[in-house]
Amino acid sequence: YLMKLLGRTSVGGSCWNPAFAALLLFLCLGVPPSVATCPPCCLCASDIISCSGCNLSALPSDLPSYATRLDLSHNVLTDLSMDWISRPFDRLATLVLSRNSISQIEVNAFNATPHLLHLDLSSNRLTVLNSSIFTGLKELKELLLFGNQIIQMNPGAFSDLYSLQRLYLSGNRLTAFPLGLYWEPGGPRNLTFLDLSYNMLSKVPVQSLLSLTQQGGIYLQENPLVCDCALLALQEYWMWKQYRPLVEFKGEYPCRDNSEPWSECSQEVVSDIPLEAQTYQVEPGKWLRVPCPGFASPAQEGLDWLWITPKTVLNSSTNDASAHLTVLPNGTLEIQGALMEDSGMYGCVVARGRHYDPNESPEVSVVVGNLSKASTSGLADRSGAEHFNTAFTTLASCVVSIILVLLYLYLTPCRCRENRGSRGCGGRAFILCSDPREVESGQLRSNGKRVAFLEPQAEDSDIGIPKTPAMHLGHVTTEGILKNGSRTVGLTLSDPAHMA
Repeated sequence: YLMKLLGRTSVGGSCWNPAFAALLLFLCLGVPPSVATCPPCCLCASDIISCSGCNLSALPSDLPSYATRLDLSHNVLTDLSMDWISRPFDRLATLVLSRNSISQIEVNAFNATPHLLHLDLSSNRLTVLNSSIFTGLKELKELLLFGNQIIQMNPGAFSDLYSLQRLYLSGNRLTAFPLGLYWEPGGPRNLTFLDLSYNMLSKVPVQSLLSLTQQGGIYLQENPLVCDCALLALQEYWMWKQYRPLVEFKGEYPCRDNSEPWSECSQEVVSDIPLEAQTYQVEPGKWLRVPCPGFASPAQEGLDWLWITPKTVLNSSTNDASAHLTVLPNGTLEIQGALMEDSGMYGCVVARGRHYDPNESPEVSVVVGNLSKASTSGLADRSGAEHFNTAFTTLASCVVSIILVLLYLYLTPCRCRENRGSRGCGGRAFILCSDPREVESGQLRSNGKRVAFLEPQAEDSDIGIPKTPAMHLGHVTTEGILKNGSRTVGLTLSDPAHMA
C-alpha cells in the first residue's frame, strides 16, 4: 500500500509530494502529526515552546504535550481552572505564566503538570492564596509570586509543596510574616530561600527568625519594620554573623546609624567586660548558670533576652518554669540537671547598642562532663588511630615490596643468550645467571637468580669514567655475569675496571 502511495505521488518517477514526505518522516520518527504541530504565533524549538505575547486568553488546544519548557508570559490569561490544560504535560519542568492578569487559581489546576520544577506566576493580580491551590506539585523547587497583590495566605496554601526550596514573595502587600510555611503539615520541608522584601511588614517574629535563619536566607529589606529593641538585637547579631541578606542590603533595613533607639534598649546596661569566647563545664545532672557575655552579673532586668541553644531559641519573657532550660529576667541562662546532649554553642542575643568587633563573640561553649577527661580521651583516641594508621601503612608497604621483589625474581626473564650488544636487564641491576657452558655440560651450580642493585646512574654518562660499585664483595669470583647484555667469565666484582 505504501508503494502505491509512493507511485501516486511521483511524476515520471522523479518527483516527491512535500506533504507526503513530511508525513512519511513523522511516521518514521514515531511522532503523530497532530502532536508535532506548533500553534500559530508560538515558537517551537525542540522541547521548548514559547507562546509569549500572543494575546492568549486560553491555552491552545493543539499545543504539543512533549514540551519541557512552556512560556505563556505576556498574555491575557485571567484564571487557571481545573481544565485550563486539555491534556497531561508529563514532561513539563518549567511553566512561565508571568505578566498575565491571573487573579484566581482553582484547586487541582496543576494536576496536568505533576513534574514541574519551576513555576513563574509573577506580575499577576493574585490577592489571596487559598488552601491547596498548588496541589499535585510535589516536585516543585522554585515558585515565583513576586509582583502580585497578595494580602493573605490561607492555612494550607502551600500544602503538597514538599520539595520547595526557593519562594519569591517580594512586592506584595503582606502585613504578617508567613510562619505557617515552616510548621504547617504538608508544607515545604527544606525552604532555604524566602524573599519578603518590599511588603508591608511592621513586625517580625524575632525569636522564630533566629531559628529559621540557621537553615537559609530570609530577605526583609524595604519593609516598614518598627525599630524596637528586639529587632535591634536581631540586626546586631546578624551583622556579627555576617548574615548575607542583611549585609547585602544593610542600608535598606531600619535601625540604621543615627536612628537607633540606644537610650531605650542599652542605657547603662553594657558593661566593660569584653565579649570573649568562654567555656563553661558542668557535670551531668548538675545545675549551671551562664551569664550573657559582656554584661555584669546580675544584669539589668526588663530587657528581652534571647538565647540560641543547640536545639531551640529561648526568650526571657516566655519562660516555662518546668522547662529544662530557662532564661532568667536578668539574662542568665539556667541549665537544670545538665544532660550530655546539652553540650554545644550558646549565643546571647540582646540589644547592646554597638557593633561587635571581629574578635568579639556573644557566644559561649558549654561542656557537660569532665573537660580534662574528654580532652584526654579525645587525644588518646586520636593517638591510637594515628598509631593504627602508621602500623597498617607500614605493613602494607612491606607486603607490596615483597610481592614486587618476588615478581622481579621469578617473572623477569634472564637474557643469558641474548645479543651481547644489547643493554640486557637494565642499567640499574646485575642479573647473575649460571654459565651457559655449565648448563650444556650438566654442571649447573644454581638454577636461581641473584640481584645486586646499583645506585642509579645517568644513561648517557661517559663510558671512559669508571663507576663505583654499590657494594664490596671481596674477591668472590662469579661466572657468567651479564651486565647491559654482555657476558664476562672469571671476573671479580671487586674489580673496578670491569665493573664499568
